[in-house]
Amino acid sequence: MERVIAVLIGYVFGLFQTAFFYGKLKGIDIREHGSGNSGTTNALRVLGPKAGLIVFLGDCLKCIIAIWIVRLLFGHSHEDMIQLLCLYSCAGAVLGHNYPFYMNFKGGKGIAVTAGMVIAFDPWFTLIGVVTFFGLFFTTHFVSLCSLVTYSILLIILIIMGQMGYFPLMSQGELLEAYIVFALLTILAFWKHRENIKRLLGGTERKTYLSKKNKVD
Repeated sequence: MERVIAVLIGYVFGLFQTAFFYGKLKGIDIREHGSGNSGTTNALRVLGPKAGLIVFLGDCLKCIIAIWIVRLLFGHSHEDMIQLLCLYSCAGAVLGHNYPFYMNFKGGKGIAVTAGMVIAFDPWFTLIGVVTFFGLFFTTHFVSLCSLVTYSILLIILIIMGQMGYFPLMSQGELLEAYIVFALLTILAFWKHRENIKRLLGGTERKTYLSKKNKVD
C-alpha cells in the first residue's frame, strides 16, 4: 500500500506541467512549437534560457517535493525501505509529467523530473549525475545523449552502491525492487527518446546551447 501511495503522490505533483503553464503565460502552447515536447529543452529552444531555467527548476522541484512528502509520511514507520519509496514517488512524478491525463497524456520526457530525484535521493547520485550530464553536454551539446547516458550510468551506480552495502537497512529483495524500478524508468526514458535516438544514429539530432541561438518558432 505504501508503494501505491508513493506513486500517487508523485503522479499528482508530476501533473504540474511547468513548460505548458509558463508557455501559456507567454501566450503560446509550448506543444505547438519546436519539438512539441512540454519540457525543459523545448522551453529553452522556443522561449530562451530564462524559460529553460524556470521550467527545469519547476520540474525538478515537483519531484523533490513529492519525495519530501513521502519521507515525511514514511520516514519513521518504514525507515528500512524509505529509499525505495522515494524511487516509487519519482516514478509517479515521471509518469505524471510524461502522461498528464488533462493534456491527453502528452507531456514531457521526464529528464528534469528525474534530476529532482537525483538531487533529493543521495549526494553521490547528485555528484555523479551532474558530472556525467554536463561533462557530455559541454562536449557534445546533445541533450538526448546526455540524458540517456546519465540515466544508464546512474542505474549501474545504484546497483553497485546497493550491492556494496550503501543502503544497509534495505533487504536484498527491496534492493532488487529498487533496481527494477530505476531500470523501468531508464527504459521509459529510452522509449520517450526513440526519435532522438534515430536522429543521433542518422547524424541529424539538433544540438542545444545555453544561449539564444536555440530560439525557434
